[in-house]
Amino acid sequence: MHIRSCPSPNCGPRRDGLVPELVVIHYTAMKDAQAALARLCDPAFEVSAHYLIAEDGTVTHLVPEDLRAWHAGTGHWAGRGDVNSRSIGIELDNDGQRPFAEAQMCSLEILLRAILDRWSIPPRGVIGHSDMAPDRKFDPGPQFDWPRLEAAGLAAPRGTGAGPRTADPETFRAAARAAGYSADVTDAALLAAVRLRYRPQATGPLTPQDYVPLHLAR
Repeated sequence: MHIRSCPSPNCGPRRDGLVPELVVIHYTAMKDAQAALARLCDPAFEVSAHYLIAEDGTVTHLVPEDLRAWHAGTGHWAGRGDVNSRSIGIELDNDGQRPFAEAQMCSLEILLRAILDRWSIPPRGVIGHSDMAPDRKFDPGPQFDWPRLEAAGLAAPRGTGAGPRTADPETFRAAARAAGYSADVTDAALLAAVRLRYRPQATGPLTPQDYVPLHLAR
């Protein structure tokens, strides 16, 4: 894995003495990695991430891990806000409509393992942008291979087996909150976010199967 450096000015100190306890995965939704790099380093846009991974697997280091990059925005995870101060952000060159390249995923796995080791972050600390901001973000999207990261021990394992006999929004919200989904959003936005992570092909109303992957995702 090749890592190059391109420092972004869009960063600052982590607030309140916080250190990374999460890794947030994004997609760039831009023309290509070069366009994304220009945006992430432009002070006019006030956005950045710690790393950008191109489709060919090249990793660009933008912000030192001990600093606060501006990638997450407003959101919550596991009852805590200011996700920027609590996380390391990784941008993947992808438009959200196509599978992520093999070389890109290989670099992500290597980078993730190193980050988790450096900061003693457990696999459950690896989340998508849509997980912590269900009402406004969709990345890394339905094409992202979460089962691959789970199998590698780089994301929380999902539950298997049978769900409850009945489904209702209140008990589903409790199960989702226990798994980390603590953002104050509508029932529809919460269901969409959980499905985006665990059941991207599912549609329609809440079902007992929507509970299943949440059982171990904590």
